[in-house]
Amino acid sequence: MTRLMRSMGLGLVMLLSAGAHTLAQNPQSEFVPVTPGAMQESIPAAPLVFAAYAFVWVALFAYIVLLWRRLTKVERELADLDGRLRSGKRP
Repeated sequence: MTRLMRSMGLGLVMLLSAGAHTLAQNPQSEFVPVTPGAMQESIPAAPLVFAAYAFVWVALFAYIVLLWRRLTKVERELADLDGRLRSGKRP
């Protein structure tokens, strides 16, 4: 596992250094202001916030359902074991 983490870290460092090297080769000589309307790429925040909250609620609900199912299974197993112990049978 540590070998995988090391290789992933090395890959990330190499990727970041390559990006920094590319930026260093093409320095900008002066400030260039952005003209209004030239680059108007924006995403409205409301749908993204709604999607994030929906994802968190769905994940929380799924987690609770999984815990509930596991707890029910454990309770059934404990009841079965208790019944076996009371009847004198070995598990």
